[in-house]
Amino acid sequence: AQAILAQAAAVSGRSAYPLAPAHPSGPLVLATMPSKRRNNGRSKHGRGHTAIVRCSNCARCVPKDKAIKRFQVRNIVDASSQRDLRDASVYATFMLPKLYMKMIYCVSCAIHGRVVRVRNKKVRASPEGRIYVRPNFGKGGGKGK
Repeated sequence: AQAILAQAAAVSGRSAYPLAPAHPSGPLVLATMPSKRRNNGRSKHGRGHTAIVRCSNCARCVPKDKAIKRFQVRNIVDASSQRDLRDASVYATFMLPKLYMKMIYCVSCAIHGRVVRVRNKKVRASPEGRIYVRPNFGKGGGKGK
C-alpha cells in the first residue's frame, strides 16, 4: 500500500493523502479536498513564507498577508478642544491634522468587531461581493430609536 501511495504521489506531483476508492482494474484516482476560497484566505501568491504581525485587538500572531488591515482616521483633539484652539488661533482657516492609525486584525477579531462580514458563497464569488459597503449603525436618517 505504501508503494502504491508513493507511486501515485510521484505521478501526480502532489500529496497522495486524500485517496478515493477506485475500481480495482482502473487507474488510481486522487481526490482533493474542497477549498472554500480561491486564495485560501491569504494573498501571498507564490511566496513561501510571510512576516508575522500582531492583532491590534487581541495580540494574536497573524501572517501579514492574511491580516485584515484598516486605517482608523481620527481627529488629534476632541471637538471641544478643537473649538478652543480655533478661537485662540491667529489663522482663520487653520485645519488641524488628522491621526491615521493602521489597525491590523486577525480574522476572529475582524468578524467580531464587524470590520468584515461573513458573506454568502454566491456573493463572495460575484464582483458585487468584492465591493466593500461600510454599514452605518444608527447614523443614518432612519426611523429607528
